[in-house]
Amino acid sequence: MIAVSDPRELGAFLKACRARLTPEACGLPAPDTPRKVAGLRREEAARLAAISVDYYTRLEQGRVRASAAVLATLVRALRLDEDQQTYLYDLAGRTDARPRRRTPQRPRPAMLRLLDQLTQTPALVLGRRLDILAWNPAATALYTDFSALPQGRRNYLHLLFTDPAFRGLYRQWRSDARDAVAALRMEAATAPDDPDLARLVGELSVRDKDFSTWWAEHRVITATYGTKQYRHHLVGDLTLDCDTWACPDGSGQRLMVLTAEPGSPSYDALRILTSWTAEHPVDQEPLRDRTA
Repeated sequence: MIAVSDPRELGAFLKACRARLTPEACGLPAPDTPRKVAGLRREEAARLAAISVDYYTRLEQGRVRASAAVLATLVRALRLDEDQQTYLYDLAGRTDARPRRRTPQRPRPAMLRLLDQLTQTPALVLGRRLDILAWNPAATALYTDFSALPQGRRNYLHLLFTDPAFRGLYRQWRSDARDAVAALRMEAATAPDDPDLARLVGELSVRDKDFSTWWAEHRVITATYGTKQYRHHLVGDLTLDCDTWACPDGSGQRLMVLTAEPGSPSYDALRILTSWTAEHPVDQEPLRDRTA
């Protein structure tokens, strides 16, 4: 552990880290004119870390002590590797708050068995950060072929904000997306130092103004049930009840199931959609290998 009495050491390290980055590498617009000094500006680093420019400036000047939550966002914003993360936390005197490695998320066998039995009902297994851990063929028919996506993109919120086709399914996108942000904000309270969560929030904050605005609202919901309105390119409009059940083992996994009122137009459309999928199956990896 490094014993540092001068907080300016932390500021110098942050300044050096942002100097080696470019706006383009961080997903920011390229500067209109050449810069005299290489790297990110303070306001760009602050934006990526989702903190105020004034607060970030005081950090670099050694006039404020960084919280564990802020350190986690700086790790993501400045693209720090494992050694640099260790050094940052040591400089800040926050070694006890350093993020621990989390075990890979794997869907529980009981969840997979449930998915196997839900043949005409779209269902997903959601993990931490709303990662999509597993799905059934009916969910593929409704949403997309998740097996064709890289694991890093199998996240419900990421798809909701960055995938045009996924986003276009939602007839009430703004309401559904805002609720999803509030659900993630609820989860963030239990994992404030999760670097993957910080990375997800930072990326979406930069890419989508709505996400940035809604995240800053600090609105929270549990989102265990509700109604969703879809517009599918094959069967048209669907009104489905969405219910989510939490796994009792403390893993944070949830089973999300979408159903329609029997006898309703949505019920008939959903049966047509799942039947069509059964007749025209998408090449998919085995369900039990779908882990994130």
